Amino acid sequence: MTDRAILVTGAAGFIGFHVARQLLAEGRSVVGLDNLNSYYDPALKQARLAQLGNERRFSFVQADLADRETMMALFARHRFPEVVHLAAQAGVRHSIEHPQSYVDSNLQGFLNLIEGCRNCGCRHLVYASSSSVYGANTKLPFSVQDRTDHPVSFYAATKKANEVMAQSYSHLYRLPVTGLRFFTIYGPWGRPDMAMFLFVNAIMADQPIRLFNHGKMRRDFTYIDDVTRVVSKLIDLVPADNPAAANAPSRVYNVGNHRPEELMHVVGLLERELGRTAVKELLPMQPGDVVETFADVEDLMRDTGFAPSTPIEHGVHNFVTWYRDHYKV
Repeated sequence: MTDRAILVTGAAGFIGFHVARQLLAEGRSVVGLDNLNSYYDPALKQARLAQLGNERRFSFVQADLADRETMMALFARHRFPEVVHLAAQAGVRHSIEHPQSYVDSNLQGFLNLIEGCRNCGCRHLVYASSSSVYGANTKLPFSVQDRTDHPVSFYAATKKANEVMAQSYSHLYRLPVTGLRFFTIYGPWGRPDMAMFLFVNAIMADQPIRLFNHGKMRRDFTYIDDVTRVVSKLIDLVPADNPAAANAPSRVYNVGNHRPEELMHVVGLLERELGRTAVKELLPMQPGDVVETFADVEDLMRDTGFAPSTPIEHGVHNFVTWYRDHYKV
């Protein structure tokens, strides 16, 4: 492993795994970091890592972002030229019950990471934010120019904090930073706590699927392959001084499909792919949730040529095909 490898945090996670695999396919070297926590089944994380482990340009470090000494030693050893930070304690609803884990990973961990970038010559930090930062905004589609001052979950508050922390380091230390507000990413090797995975699990087990707001929800479902292609492009697109960010080399983009889908339509697609009818449990709105997400991606399209190209029907088919193969059902 050369010292010019790209650091991908959360490499055993859903998006991190796919990004690492994309970079390796492009001939780049990658150091993957993950703490392999038990927020969801670590066996899925290990299975993702097994896919990456066959690549000679990949090395894995099991470490916790909140461990300051370990993180500083890692940065000092490798002096990563680029960092793609995708590790975080995820989950809107989980943050209501377990806020401390979000402080450890998303605040202390982010500080340790960005300090490593500052002190060890990183040329560009690309980091994951979330569409959750838009909170209770009602203007659609969500634009990066919209205010994000009213998060409705603690998870969203930590992601907003990451954006503010990154902006301050960019201003103070001229660290180029690019934040990505992801919108409901889905696809093969997905996260078991997200709706599509939960629905398939329930349908296959003849258990009811829980539909909040009585199923009247819309999400900007974004297929993972569209995401990994644009993340790869953005690594090399180092931001220039941005008048909208106090002339710091800092940018934030929405990464979404720019086409929200009715949740009930997605359920129907899953039923068709699985050949089973879902038992639907209609429930009221949950704390911390929002009715609709819809990404304005014009900035991203202009700067990278990004054009989401995977129809929801195709993406759902690919996810179910992977699920059947991985779980042998």
